[in-house]
Amino acid sequence: MSRTPRVLDTFCCAGGASMGYHLAGFDVVGVDVNPQPHYPFEFHQADAVEFIRKHGREFDLIAGSPPCQAHTPLNAYNHKEYPRLIGPTREAMRSTGRPYVIENVEAAKPELLAPVMLCGPMFGLKVYRHRLFEMNWGLATPEHPEHVELCTRNGYLPTPERPFMSIHGGRHSRAWQNKACEVMGMPWITVPAGGDIPLGIREVCEAIPPAYTEYIGRAALAYLGLPLAA
Repeated sequence: MSRTPRVLDTFCCAGGASMGYHLAGFDVVGVDVNPQPHYPFEFHQADAVEFIRKHGREFDLIAGSPPCQAHTPLNAYNHKEYPRLIGPTREAMRSTGRPYVIENVEAAKPELLAPVMLCGPMFGLKVYRHRLFEMNWGLATPEHPEHVELCTRNGYLPTPERPFMSIHGGRHSRAWQNKACEVMGMPWITVPAGGDIPLGIREVCEAIPPAYTEYIGRAALAYLGLPLAA
């Protein structure tokens, strides 16, 4: 009897990347050092690198999004010390002998090995959101449409004149957070009346659109010689 392939998604946050792997056909297990009350799959609160070392061989694919704050433009102003975990994550993933995916922001490119870039319009999303993905296997990159549509300022809802959203941190409204979830394809973290708006904003602003990892997940299944989801 055939089994469902399994992916370990580390530094999973609220599960944007995890949902994409699920849609591609994987059973998903998420790991994060912080509680993730809205994570939609099996979840373990643990150190991601240590979890990979202990359990990574149990999975067909290992994915991870190490913290990006050290690489963001904002850190040029706040000068905080953030953990730089791309190297340790890669080392742990390689030790398992499994195919892996490491995601991060464009500013982290010097620390990534031959990454490919994905962006919202490649998948019909109305958000310009460049993210880099390092893999120890090949991935064809979709055509990247030119950025011709105007984008709203961060914190503002899209308009007919500016139909693309800018989704970044800040003191935003419930309406903005929920629209961002719609644009990103993450309805399970919308904030209901009385819900935790700051948590919801952090969740969506740190997220990877599921469309990105659904594309990667389907390519990974082909690489592994496993059947694609219907």
